[in-house]
Amino acid sequence: MANIRCVKGMVGLVSGGASGLGRATVERLVQSGASAVILDLPSSDGQALATSLGERCAFAPADVTSEADVQSAVSLAKEKFGKLDLAVNCAGIAVAVKTYNFKKDLPHSLEDFQRVINVNIAGTFNVIRLAVGEMGKNEPDADGHRGCIINTASVAAFDGQVGQAAYSASKGGIVGMTLPIARDLAPMGIRVITIAPGLFSTPLLAGLPEKVRSFLARQVPFPPRLGDPAEFAHLVTSLAENPMINGEVIRLDGAIRMQP
Repeated sequence: MANIRCVKGMVGLVSGGASGLGRATVERLVQSGASAVILDLPSSDGQALATSLGERCAFAPADVTSEADVQSAVSLAKEKFGKLDLAVNCAGIAVAVKTYNFKKDLPHSLEDFQRVINVNIAGTFNVIRLAVGEMGKNEPDADGHRGCIINTASVAAFDGQVGQAAYSASKGGIVGMTLPIARDLAPMGIRVITIAPGLFSTPLLAGLPEKVRSFLARQVPFPPRLGDPAEFAHLVTSLAENPMINGEVIRLDGAIRMQP
């Protein structure tokens, strides 16, 4: 009999958990009977969200690029809920700048490029490396399973558009480290999976004019609309429950292939 897991009773740590895809993930985990620690910036709505979701949710104010911050978030999961089964990386930033602006004779800011790489790649890796230390202490189930890491890349990793050099590089980095980390952690029974979302209705897109948003929505073959963060969260819980999915990158994009 396949050893299907159940989200109910799991303890999850969600970076970027106060808004967008992360927030939807936190809400679904709690609604499914799991406990969740929201890891997000001190300036985020993390505390208000945790309070509204009740005793199975806690807020850890943290910057994903800080070792001390992330370690204290992992410790909070252990102290408050007794263990850590799942870490979901949703924290990320983006800039939209061409490699060189020939009209202004101006190269892409190196500082901006490095900041996106640091938050998106190094921040994701920081959460992974510290979270798995705690997961490794879990009692394995009959399959030897101890935990699961789910990262967020983007279709930009494969179909990066004009102005997305930094963002695409950072998401490509997350895709590229999925398999080697899954292989690293396999002996401990910890799985690693990456979701590559297409166009989702998140704060990142909410800032765009309505005309632009509806234009983008029409680019999606089916369903011809922006993704709902709840659909991302649904996939997260499905992946957490299915022990055979490992070392894989899954596009969640309505079959979109981005034009230049």
